[in-house]
Amino acid sequence: MKITTTLASCRTPDGASLVLQEHDGQHYLKVSGMQLMSTTASSSEQQMAELACAHMPARPRILIGGLGFGFTLRRVLELCPPDAIVDVAELLQEVIDWNRAFLTSVNGLLVDDPRVRIHTRDVGELIERAGKDRYHAILMDVDNSPDPLVRKGNARLYDRGGITRTHAALHPGGRVVFWSANPDKDFARALGRVFKNVECIGAKAYPKAKRLTHTLFVADRE
Repeated sequence: MKITTTLASCRTPDGASLVLQEHDGQHYLKVSGMQLMSTTASSSEQQMAELACAHMPARPRILIGGLGFGFTLRRVLELCPPDAIVDVAELLQEVIDWNRAFLTSVNGLLVDDPRVRIHTRDVGELIERAGKDRYHAILMDVDNSPDPLVRKGNARLYDRGGITRTHAALHPGGRVVFWSANPDKDFARALGRVFKNVECIGAKAYPKAKRLTHTLFVADRE
């Protein structure tokens, strides 16, 4: 019988328990005992990166909200040129540290890629302060869905104000992709009130999965 090992743990800003575990060579991140992500299920994160980077200009500026296990970051770096600038906003310093300490064989080394700038802060702050330094693509994978699981404060990223601020932080022709564990018609409608082109795309958790269990909300700025 293979043992599940707890590698590290911390508390989220809301006081919930966040635990990093390893079992049979795979890693799992759990919040309050509920699985948030794993190294066995990364297909939707990679698809998210592919959608976001579909039309990149020369020297693109990209913002990723949420580091996690780095699968989104890895695919973005694979698709972007050497002169790209990739900002990664991760609220928890522990998650950044865990990538370096426990996940080097996964994607942990990517946090030190020369194209990457790690910010230990709320992605909403980077969006609000973008100003003229707009992004060509923004990837939002900061929580489980528009109905937050990890941190209640993340809800403001998905409300009308958050959507409007994200729109303003994009270059004309830029794109934002929101990852969600669930479909959400209300959120899709809210996006449509700010962005002209909105698409809801089903995504697989595993390459061989028969069902599209996740949703990617894609919105383009004119």
